[in-house]
Amino acid sequence: MTLTVYSTLTRRQEVFKTVEAGKVKMYCCGVTVYDYCHVGHGRSYIVWDVVRRYLVWRGYEVRYIQNFTDIDDKILNRAKEQGSTMEEVSHLFIDAYFEDIRRLNVMDADDYPRATEHIQGIQDLIADLVEKDLAYPASGDVYYRVQRFPTYGALSGRELDKMQAGAGGRVDPEDTEGNRKQYPLDFALWKSAKPGEPFWDSPWGKGRPGWHIECSAMIKERLGDTIDIHGGGGDLVFPHHENEIAQSEGAFSKPLARYWMHNGMVMVDGQKMSKSLGNFITIRDLLDGKWSKYPEAVDPMAVRLFVLQAHYRKPLDFTEDAIAGAVNSWNTLKKGLLFDSQYGQMLGFTDVGNQLDKNLVERFQAFADDDLNFSGSLAVLFELAKDLGKEANILVHEGKTEVSTAELQKFWYTLFTLANVLGLEAKPEVEENNGKGGLSDTDIEVLIHKRTDARQAKDFAESDRIRNELLSLGITLVDGKEGTRWHR
Repeated sequence: MTLTVYSTLTRRQEVFKTVEAGKVKMYCCGVTVYDYCHVGHGRSYIVWDVVRRYLVWRGYEVRYIQNFTDIDDKILNRAKEQGSTMEEVSHLFIDAYFEDIRRLNVMDADDYPRATEHIQGIQDLIADLVEKDLAYPASGDVYYRVQRFPTYGALSGRELDKMQAGAGGRVDPEDTEGNRKQYPLDFALWKSAKPGEPFWDSPWGKGRPGWHIECSAMIKERLGDTIDIHGGGGDLVFPHHENEIAQSEGAFSKPLARYWMHNGMVMVDGQKMSKSLGNFITIRDLLDGKWSKYPEAVDPMAVRLFVLQAHYRKPLDFTEDAIAGAVNSWNTLKKGLLFDSQYGQMLGFTDVGNQLDKNLVERFQAFADDDLNFSGSLAVLFELAKDLGKEANILVHEGKTEVSTAELQKFWYTLFTLANVLGLEAKPEVEENNGKGGLSDTDIEVLIHKRTDARQAKDFAESDRIRNELLSLGITLVDGKEGTRWHR
């Protein structure tokens, strides 16, 4: 099978072919660290985490870089509000980022460069653009000449003469239109220092880098001239990624990325998420049950599953019903993933028996190879989980299964392996009950005896209550002709 991906730049699906055979250089724009991460960040970093995992599973050696923007107006404003410093704000929210994103089982990137670590590289890149007359100094600032880059607008599909003035990104709101720029859409590469702000010395005076130039410099230093995948949210296509292309390709005369890939935006109840609308959801609030629409703690794996149920390029709408549905769906998958820990020993599962179902793996891959359609791949996982759930139900009530032990182990191991490719992992809620706070073997036998009495008295409600109580403690009952067996 051949892997194909959709490129935002060419607006078509293309065969995936890397710069260097068998290796993938991948960069994803990271957060500006001035606040807690919201569910839009969660969606984006789950998507690129799964893309990375899938490429590794397909046999590629992947180097994945994700930056932190740790110098920005928003960070400086937050520091002023808190009476702290840019460094203190950055460190606080970088730590918070890792706390939140790791809960979603997002693997750490291979490297997390920070903008403030690359000031010299940023200045060197700007100097190169000035020398090529693609940029010009203006009263301590330096601006990029967008009119000198012939393909400017190709990524976003915009034409210069139709763009709005001031659309170049995070421009100085106090700078009047055209005051320093030679053309309204020119964007800042270097900003002169304001009183009381952090600054670095440069050939153009004391100042700090613009937002866009930071990623160009970090990619150059950490990954080289041309990378394979540049990923990010759809909101970054213009101006951020458009400007990255102009900077890097203007300086080095080489493509910045072979494939520009963007995940769809996040909505909340059909509306764009924003603080002004009161529908802003942080990752930690959602997971901790502090979202007013769904005031219950949500399993991180349910959130991850919710994200993967939509194609990565499509919009994703957070609603109460959608999250509730994802929680139920995760419970189905989770039961399948825990089949081994609940029934494997009883059925005689062994490590030697861990084999994959070739046909199911091929179906999983066929979906994912078609522009990373992980929502389609999930259908294979649910099929396996439901089959395992059915056999577990038969085992519990009849003491045996309809499918052979060898086939059941193959189904479980296939589900376990493919779920891991998507970063979906399940852990027993009670991993050990023999210790403090758990039930002793005698306690369990007493409850089973009470359940048997209830069944003989046809008090099935009490019988089911005892079964469910034991199940909640990680203890499974299996009824058979010779009586009731149990295992932890």
